[in-house]
Amino acid sequence: MMLLFVLAFVVVCAILMALLFIYITSVTYAKVVRFKEEKFYLNPKSGEKEPFPSIEDEPTVQLSVIVPAYNEEKRLPAMLEECLHYLEEKLKTNPENTFEVIIVDDGSTDKTTQIGLGYSEKYGSDKVRVLTLSNNRGKGGAVRLGMLSSRGKQLLFADADGATTFEDISKLQENLQQLIKGQTRDAALGLVCGSRAHLEKEAIASRSLFRTLLMKGFHLLVWLFAARSIRDTQCGFKLLTRPTAKLCFPNLHIERWAFDVELIYIAEYLNIPTGEVSVRWMEIEGSKIVPVWSWLQMGRDLLLIWFRYTTGAWKIRIYS
Repeated sequence: MMLLFVLAFVVVCAILMALLFIYITSVTYAKVVRFKEEKFYLNPKSGEKEPFPSIEDEPTVQLSVIVPAYNEEKRLPAMLEECLHYLEEKLKTNPENTFEVIIVDDGSTDKTTQIGLGYSEKYGSDKVRVLTLSNNRGKGGAVRLGMLSSRGKQLLFADADGATTFEDISKLQENLQQLIKGQTRDAALGLVCGSRAHLEKEAIASRSLFRTLLMKGFHLLVWLFAARSIRDTQCGFKLLTRPTAKLCFPNLHIERWAFDVELIYIAEYLNIPTGEVSVRWMEIEGSKIVPVWSWLQMGRDLLLIWFRYTTGAWKIRIYS
C-alpha cells in the first residue's frame, strides 16, 4: 500500500514538474519569423523580385486565396486549374470580383515552386504569386505568412489537394455576408469554415473501429478544450474578413496541423462571429497526414493550447 502511495506521489510530482516546465518555457506572445527572401515574390515576366504587401495595408483586391503547398507538384495543378477557372469566370461577369492566388511553398523539395511560377507567368503576377519559404514551417506557418502577405478584402485558405469543390466558396461568402451584416465595412469581423460534418456517417462506415474511436476522441477533445462553435475544425477551406485575419494570424502559436483549432479558439475568445457551411469534399490520394500519428500529435497540441491559454502562458495581443 505504501509502495503504491509513493509511486502515485512520484507520478503526480513528475506531471506537475512537466507542466511547470511547459509553462516556464512558453513564449507568451506569438512571434512571426520571416526571413528576408520570404518578403519578395518573383515576377516571371520582368524577372525581378518585388516586395509582398502587408496585412496592415489597405486591400486592393476583393479576394485573396492562400494555398499552402508542401511537395504538391502532382496535386497542385488540378486544384489551380479549378480555382483559377472559377475566379476568371466570376471576374468576367463582374469586374469588381478581383482576386489573387498566393501559393505558399512550405519548403518543398520537389517542383512545387516551379509549378506555381508557371501559373504566375500564365496569368500574371498580379493574379498569381508564389511565396517560397526558406524551410518547412508546417501548414499553419505557411497559411499565416500567406495571409500576412495578402491584398484581399476577403481571405480564403484552401488546401492544395483540391479536395473541396472550389465553387462552394460562394456558400461561404453568402454566410460571411450574414455574419458581418450591420458591422462597419472596414472593420467587419467574421470567420466561416467549410465543413465535412455531413459526411461523418459515410466516413465512419469506411473506417476501422480504432480509427473511428480516434476521430471521435479528437472531436471530443476539441469541444472540451478548444473550440465549441465549429464541428469540423480541420477542413482546409476557411474564409474570413481582412480585419479578422489581421487580429487572428499574428496571434497564432501553432504552426502544424492543429493551427485551425487555435485559429477558431482565438476567434471565439475575441467574440468574432463564426459560421460553418457544408461543402462538397472528396478524398484525394497523397495526403501528408499519417492517420493515427497525426491525430495523436493534434490531440497533444489541443491539450497544450488549453493549458497554455488557461494558465496565461500564452496570451492574445489585440492589434488595433
